[in-house]
Amino acid sequence: MKLKADRATLLKALLHIQGVAEKRNTIPILANVLINVTDGLMTMTATDMEIAVVEGISAETLRDGAVTAPAAVLCDIVRRLPDGAVVELDQAGGDAPLGLRAGRFTTSLNVLDVDDFPSMMAGALPHEFTIASQALRGLIDRSRFAISTEETRYYLNGIYFHVAETPQGQMLRAVATDGHRLARVETDLPEGAAGMPGVIIPRKTVNELRKLLEEGPEHIGIALSDTRIQFTVGNVILTSKLIDGTFPEYERVIPTGNDKILHVGKKIFSDAVSRVAAISQERSRPVKLTVTQNLLTLSAASQDQGTATEELDDSHVVYDASPIEIGFQARYLNDITDQIDKNVEFAFSDSSAPTIVRDVDRPSALYVLMPMRV
Repeated sequence: MKLKADRATLLKALLHIQGVAEKRNTIPILANVLINVTDGLMTMTATDMEIAVVEGISAETLRDGAVTAPAAVLCDIVRRLPDGAVVELDQAGGDAPLGLRAGRFTTSLNVLDVDDFPSMMAGALPHEFTIASQALRGLIDRSRFAISTEETRYYLNGIYFHVAETPQGQMLRAVATDGHRLARVETDLPEGAAGMPGVIIPRKTVNELRKLLEEGPEHIGIALSDTRIQFTVGNVILTSKLIDGTFPEYERVIPTGNDKILHVGKKIFSDAVSRVAAISQERSRPVKLTVTQNLLTLSAASQDQGTATEELDDSHVVYDASPIEIGFQARYLNDITDQIDKNVEFAFSDSSAPTIVRDVDRPSALYVLMPMRV
C-alpha cells in the first residue's frame, strides 16, 4: 500500500477515527486504524466492536493494499506536522512497518495483521431514510444531557429514537432520562421512517455522531435494524450496535395536571440560579424557588458557607396561581434551561410532584424535572 495525502485532509479523518478506536488496549488491534487502498480509493476504519467509523479520504493512491497502524500515534504525528505538508504512507505488505514521510521527517510504525481487524458491516439494515442534519442535531442537542451514566440501568445509557403518535400526526421522537430529569424532543417524521422500530442509541455513538454533524452535509442517511444503526454523513459511515434493552414507558412520568404556570426569561433565570447556587459546593444542595403573584424568589443555604437569595419581579416573571415552594438541584435546572432560547415555562403541581419545563418558543421539546426536599 502506498499513497500521498494532504496533511489537513488526513488529520481531519484521523480525528474522527481516534474517537472510536479503543484506547484501553484490551484487544490490541482495536487501538489501530485500518487503512485500505482498493482500485484507487482510500478508506480509513476504526472500531471498538460496538461502533465502527469508515471514512473515505481524498488521496493520491500509488499502490493498492491494506495495513493497520496505531490510531492515536498516527493522529498525534500528523497533528504535529506543519500546515500544507504532503504526507506519504508506504507499507510493503505483510508485517513490514508502515513508513510515513513528510518533507524531511520520516518515521515507521509497527503494524498488526489486517486479517485480525474486525468488521461490523455484516447483516441487513431494512429501514432506510434521510433526515435534515439540522433536525437531527436538534434532537441530539436537546436530549443528550439527560442520558443516564448509571451502568446498572444500561437501557437508560442512550437516546430512545422512535415513531410517536401525536395530535399533529406521527413524529420522530428522541427521549432520554436518568430518573431525575427527562427530555422529550420531536421533529417531523422523515419520509420512509414510519416503519422503523424503536431503538436506543448508545451515549458514545450519540457523541461521535454529533461531532460528525458539526461539519456534515445538509442531509444524513440513516439505515437500521433491530440491533444496528448506520449513519451516512457525507463521506463518513458510522455504524453502531444498539442497546439491547427495553426503554421504560416514559409517558407515565409526564404529568398531565400541572396547572400552576410560571413564565420567566431564560437568561435572567439561569444566571440567578448560578449566583444563588454558588453559596454551596455540594452537588445535592437544592435551590429553592418560592413563587407568588408575579414574584420569584430563589434561595440556597449552606451550613458552612451561609445563605444566598435573589428576587425576580414582575418585569421578568409572570405567575397568577396559588403560591408554591419547590426545590431543584441547580445543575439540573441549568442543564434544562441551557436547551431553551429565550423564555421558560414551568408547570407545577405541588412541591413533591414532577415539574414540566418547556421552551415557550419551541413547543417540540418538553422536559420533566423531579423536585428535591427543601
